[in-house]
Amino acid sequence: MLKECAQHGYFRAEACPVCGQPGRFLMNDRELDHLGRVLTGILRHFPDRYQLPIDPQGWVPLPQIVRAISQKHPAYHWLRAQHLVAISETDAKGRYEVRDDRIRATYGHTVDVDLDLPTENIPDRLFFPVTSEEAGIVLEVGLKPSDRKKVHLSKTAEDARAAGAVRTPEPVILEVDAKRARDEGVVIKRAGKTVYLVDQVPSQYLRRLDAATPAPES
Repeated sequence: MLKECAQHGYFRAEACPVCGQPGRFLMNDRELDHLGRVLTGILRHFPDRYQLPIDPQGWVPLPQIVRAISQKHPAYHWLRAQHLVAISETDAKGRYEVRDDRIRATYGHTVDVDLDLPTENIPDRLFFPVTSEEAGIVLEVGLKPSDRKKVHLSKTAEDARAAGAVRTPEPVILEVDAKRARDEGVVIKRAGKTVYLVDQVPSQYLRRLDAATPAPES
């Protein structure tokens, strides 16, 4: 459930986690889930299906995306820009960014964009999940994008394991020596709260993380 507290802003719960007040209702869980999927689809994959412009950095004007969603999904005739801002601000993974009257996805694109994301405060170690069948070849040839425009690295081994579990029950976690890679010219960008983007990761910066060995502190 998505609500708004007059004092502490948007939240996803029955009551404000700061003051405990019930807050103002914005949308139920079903609407939140569906609108999140629609928003992600538009910003990452198919803005053309909604006849929406997307600029080279991935931005779409909020008034236009609100209008397009309302027109294509009449059940959301009540939708306003604040609802999309609320979805963005309460997203645990930081999948969206709102700036002025524009919104964009921070990662996961299959459309061509050139995200002007920050390159500072990158952890020394990052992580990536692969299947057991992929592990050997990736360690030999490096990480390259598959179905997305960039390689998506995770902040922690646990984040990578959760991402990999979508594809395989027991993902193999690869550790990326991000500090050495950056020192040697590899550009890594910070996207969202737990995701980092890179064009590719050469094999010399990769090692298999033994499941029995804890990841080192970043």
